[in-house]
Amino acid sequence: MSYFTALGKTIGSIWGVALYLFFASAGASSLSHDSLALYLAQNKQISHYLARAVATYPHDPQAFTEGLIYKNGFLYESTGLYGESSLRKIDLTTGEIVHLVRVEDRYFAEGLTLVDSVLIQLTWKSKAALLYQVDTLQLEKILYYPYEGWGITYDGSHLIVSDGSHLLRFLNPGDFSLIRELPVSSGGVSIDQLNELEYINGRIYANVWHSDVIVIVDSHSGEVAGWIDLAPLEEKRTTREDVPNGIAYDAEEDRLFVTGKRWSCIYEIQLVEVNEYN
Repeated sequence: MSYFTALGKTIGSIWGVALYLFFASAGASSLSHDSLALYLAQNKQISHYLARAVATYPHDPQAFTEGLIYKNGFLYESTGLYGESSLRKIDLTTGEIVHLVRVEDRYFAEGLTLVDSVLIQLTWKSKAALLYQVDTLQLEKILYYPYEGWGITYDGSHLIVSDGSHLLRFLNPGDFSLIRELPVSSGGVSIDQLNELEYINGRIYANVWHSDVIVIVDSHSGEVAGWIDLAPLEEKRTTREDVPNGIAYDAEEDRLFVTGKRWSCIYEIQLVEVNEYN
């Protein structure tokens, strides 16, 4: 596998097409955030999608979204920051917070998934997973694991977790023991900063932190099979941290929802494939 870091810098534009200057340096294992979308766009073998909003729903603009899932007309959301972390049950249509549980100040809450009737909420550096009953949001158990917590999803058999690196780990949902590790790459280049996750039809969708990119990962090989550009979503961002982070899928209705940290909307999106003839 080859390793390099591509550093992107806009140096001008002609007819609205940005030109980029790249510098390659040996020894680094992944792409910089600025150059990720451009790098992926060069690979014509993988699918490239733009996100088209087909519906919008209200979202608390103060919510520092770290995890998002959908079930039976409700969104369940994990929000982060020390002293502000929470678990929320939200009415999708109205944005009303039906139930809110505050997380202890010592925890910075992160990703969220559902296994049967149990919600599992990760924490960032505490290496603790908080387990709640989905019907009551009652905290029932805390499990510990030896990694930073970023994103989490469930494939029906295993938990899949990210820690901000290029590795995804498959864990036993009962005790968080490690089953296998899956390095994520595209064309021999590692894709790191993997954050919020959602498992959809055999593939893993992952927000890449500090970018507008969701990568679609083959759950067996770890290769990027496609990517989604969320830049078309016209969400006002006031800080560098107000990035996309939140993917939820309604399997029954085949609906895909995305949001971000401190975003005012949750977007139901359709994926519009981009090709060289567009």
